[in-house]
Amino acid sequence: MQWNEFSDWGAKISQWAADYHTNLRDRPVRAQTAPGDVAALIAPSAPEGPHPMTEIMEDFERVVMPGITHWQHPRFFAYFPANAAPPSMLAEMLVSTIAAQCMLWQTSPAATEMETVMLDWLRQAIGLPAQFSGVIQDSASSATLAAVLTMRERALNWQGNQAGLSGAVRLRIYCSAEVHTSVDRAIWVSGVGQDNLVRIPIAGKLRGMDPVALKAAIQADIAAGYRPAGIIACTGGTGTGACDDLTEVVRIAKEFDLYSHIDAAWAGAGMICPEFRKLWQGVEGADSIVFNPHKWLGAQFDCSAHFLANPSSLVKTLAIQPEYLKTHGHDGLINYSEWSVPLGRRFRALKLWFLLRSYGLEALRVRLRNHVAWAEDLAAKLVENPRFEIVTAPILSLFTFRIAGLDDAAQIAFVNRVNDDGQIYITQTKVDGKIAIRFQIGQFDVTEEDILFAYDVMCELAG
Repeated sequence: MQWNEFSDWGAKISQWAADYHTNLRDRPVRAQTAPGDVAALIAPSAPEGPHPMTEIMEDFERVVMPGITHWQHPRFFAYFPANAAPPSMLAEMLVSTIAAQCMLWQTSPAATEMETVMLDWLRQAIGLPAQFSGVIQDSASSATLAAVLTMRERALNWQGNQAGLSGAVRLRIYCSAEVHTSVDRAIWVSGVGQDNLVRIPIAGKLRGMDPVALKAAIQADIAAGYRPAGIIACTGGTGTGACDDLTEVVRIAKEFDLYSHIDAAWAGAGMICPEFRKLWQGVEGADSIVFNPHKWLGAQFDCSAHFLANPSSLVKTLAIQPEYLKTHGHDGLINYSEWSVPLGRRFRALKLWFLLRSYGLEALRVRLRNHVAWAEDLAAKLVENPRFEIVTAPILSLFTFRIAGLDDAAQIAFVNRVNDDGQIYITQTKVDGKIAIRFQIGQFDVTEEDILFAYDVMCELAG
């Protein structure tokens, strides 16, 4: 492809993108293909010669699009959103065009310095105190892994990376059953081991871990010869929106000199609205906090904001400087590759700059407040309908419900009916061992009419 062709096709694809988003409501939300359908349409080996872009785009429509689940669909109520606001997409086009590798300050000073400033913009927006510094990770999973590695090294007096874990005292890390499964994976990858992740019972209407049980578990482990290393708490857990009592969690962490990490991957974006911050009261005492602007805030995936009260512990855990990465004569510069597990880094800060300047915080607050209000209204409508029962009340814009009087198999069958119908997309979770239907509002362009439409679809398919 020549650059003049690139320009022509860039314009065509931009128009395709605008048309796609404008007409998304006409498409089924979830892919309607069967396993193997897409692969069967792809040639078994790469071509020896070039194919024209006209043919490639025709095949894109024929092969790819039928197998896409439309995460930007306004009637996507499953999982959590992975939003892509228009200015964020434009920024990503520029990032892809520049194609910079931003691992060090000197490999792209603008990327490093903008990242520093954008994380401070976000810090202020969600009300964290000034001592927090930030870094953009690819996902909350990476931030949690970085936190667990820091817990491990700190508890082992910074000897784990060098000596390994063989023969070392067994470490313990604490969380509730409501945390994301990325915590389990971080425990595996870090070498701490699944058997050393201690699940604390939950209590209260926000389904947070019981502080009394947490403290008792730590004391019991110390008495048994284990070494507690850290606590992972959540604000807005994936299943039901569970929120730990961060004031108590942080207090206990400090009492036992443990590293505390807060996973607010989805709900953290809501903290741009001051009235929602009661859900994470006490967060200012944590060592590490993560939330994903690529979820509710509208930044295109991937973009995870990781805040640290003292980044030196993370840098001490992850920094490695072979000769080819040294920045001679520039002491004191931030090299964000030392703040994350991957060495390579994309210019993720640009989409935050475009997004926040294009909308401003108040317009983003209005969207989030609408989503919360609409979730509360929908839950209230379901309460009034005898076919449904609320299982967990809305936490921000997430709640769970069931078809009244039916067993788990029937709940799953309902979810499958809804998703096979294609007009909306929902998922299920488990609450106290039983299947519940999970409904979450957060797509960037969703309207109140879409929520009312979802209610009608669910009533029709409930039987």
